[in-house]
Amino acid sequence: MKQECFLYGDYSYQYYLVQQDRKTVSLTVQPSLNIILKCPHDYSSPHIEKFLKRKWHWMERQLRDLRRFQRKTLPKEYISGEAFLYLGRLYKLVVCKGRADVVKIEKGRIRIESTKKLDNAAHNRKLLDLWYQGRAEAVFNERYALMIKKFNYDFVPTLAIRQMEKRWGSFLVKKKILLNPELIKASKECIDYVITHELCHMKHQNHSAAYFRFLRSKCPNWEELKEKLELRFL
Repeated sequence: MKQECFLYGDYSYQYYLVQQDRKTVSLTVQPSLNIILKCPHDYSSPHIEKFLKRKWHWMERQLRDLRRFQRKTLPKEYISGEAFLYLGRLYKLVVCKGRADVVKIEKGRIRIESTKKLDNAAHNRKLLDLWYQGRAEAVFNERYALMIKKFNYDFVPTLAIRQMEKRWGSFLVKKKILLNPELIKASKECIDYVITHELCHMKHQNHSAAYFRFLRSKCPNWEELKEKLELRFL
């Protein structure tokens, strides 16, 4: 068994290659998230890459479901060493003593300076949640101001943030656009897509063929961004 790397677009995967006396090829994703590929001894590297590209959607679904299961079974403790998403990137959390309660990004890490005990999970979570909330308000408004320039609407809908279980965004007929605060964990490119998606509903309030033509004119790679959101976050 040897470890190999498979690159596909913006994605990178480490997998274990097992070459043995067999006639078929099999791909397994273990609960540990290890990817195991078993194949015949004479199976060439180009054949392996072609097989992995063909199985990419299946593999990503397996990884996504396992990550989702892990998130449910292993709740965050809000202590140093855990990883948290922000704008599409994972940051290591560092919790340290401080004279005031402060959260900031520093040297590629999310740093919590706390006035309470470092293992006070409730307090650390509160600080981090407030930080996420503040960043969501700032980033969403910044991206919204840029995205609205793509349209020549006579008015600008109000932007609001609201927790939603199964949606990243929503357009209300009363001229308001809602964004899910969890979207702050996705990349700016994905945030732009969600905003553009909802702004397109001002012209087409359903998902008709005309709507998708309009969406593509404003965001040509919307399908790729939608898939990235679903694979990484749902």
